[in-house]
Amino acid sequence: MNCRGCGTPLALPLIDLGTSPPSNAYVRADQLEQAEQWVPLKVAVCQQCWLVQTEDYTSADSLFDAEYAYFSSFSSTWLAHAERYVAEMVERFGLDADSRVVEIAANDGYLLQYVTGRGIPCLGVEPTRSTAQAAREKGLQIRELFFGRDTAAQLVSEGWSADLMAANNVLAHVPDINDFLGGFATLLKPTGVATFEFPQLLTLMAGQQFDTLYHEHYSYLSLTAVQTLCERNGLEVFDVSQLSTHGGSLRVFVQRLDGERRDVQPAVQQQLQAELAAGVKTPEYYATLAPAAERIKHELLRFLLQAKADGKRVVGYGAAAKGNTLLNYAGVKPDLLAWVADANPHKQGKYLPGSRIPVVSPERIDLEKPDYVLVLPWNLLDEITLAFVGIRAWDGRFVIAIPELIIR
Repeated sequence: MNCRGCGTPLALPLIDLGTSPPSNAYVRADQLEQAEQWVPLKVAVCQQCWLVQTEDYTSADSLFDAEYAYFSSFSSTWLAHAERYVAEMVERFGLDADSRVVEIAANDGYLLQYVTGRGIPCLGVEPTRSTAQAAREKGLQIRELFFGRDTAAQLVSEGWSADLMAANNVLAHVPDINDFLGGFATLLKPTGVATFEFPQLLTLMAGQQFDTLYHEHYSYLSLTAVQTLCERNGLEVFDVSQLSTHGGSLRVFVQRLDGERRDVQPAVQQQLQAELAAGVKTPEYYATLAPAAERIKHELLRFLLQAKADGKRVVGYGAAAKGNTLLNYAGVKPDLLAWVADANPHKQGKYLPGSRIPVVSPERIDLEKPDYVLVLPWNLLDEITLAFVGIRAWDGRFVIAIPELIIR
């Protein structure tokens, strides 16, 4: 396979997680007698542009289909993050009723609801029918399609040249990343700004977050790689900030190379230097993740097997894609993890891909009073422990597996 960023043949492996179904391909009850599509999950590193990426085994339209089950609005902390983002962008860039805001991967309208609430015209682009419909029910304008240069040209012709484009946790999800970024250079006004948020490679590696690797994530991004990709597609990075979301993310600000350019902020060079010092341009940097994943798998299995031997009941919380990567890599089935609770009704009544663990309503926790709750979206541990503080009444405890097994 060649690098999807620069075309260089890929020769440096990062990790091989075996085979699994796509992490958001939840199984309906009427599909339990059918076979699932299991495909390899391998990640490699380009030694030319240092883009970390999955090897291609499945297509985007099969991953982001009409039954796509990830809805952003079921996380209160993520909603609060989106509301803060809108307030900050309005203040920093002077957005008002004469501005145009376009969000790529608008999901269920979690962010644009705060834009329209300020009286600013906005449009969402969202390819998955399930989430697009949820956004429309909030009164938002949505175009149900994948984004790229052709889409951008169409939106320009419709009068949607943008003062601000938002793209949260989508840059990693696109197979043709050059076409995607080229669309931003097309749709932005000469004075426009686009922001990308994505989990950053440095925290993935430092936190041994191998569970964030799954088929829907085509790329794992450093600023080093993103800056090169942007410049190749007519964009310039002019600022970057650190975020705590998703276990550690970057927010990157870009502008058109041929537009009215803002000064590049010192934070850009500081982040690039931090990545260089960490070793992102050396093969040795990428050698630590595979053995860490194996250690984490063994720690989790030892815990689950010992809990079963002791007669303890373990359930999960959060039917997250990252949890599916972990469970399928470790080979966990319902005999060790009885069920997983999730607040998203679109997942309830279905089964996790691969493991076939049932997804239930969170009320089940109070009804069955399990001994342990394995929190699969470990980045939301604080939110979840506050929401279910009542499990302390029966001495229940929370567990996370990454970066190491912690019981609290």
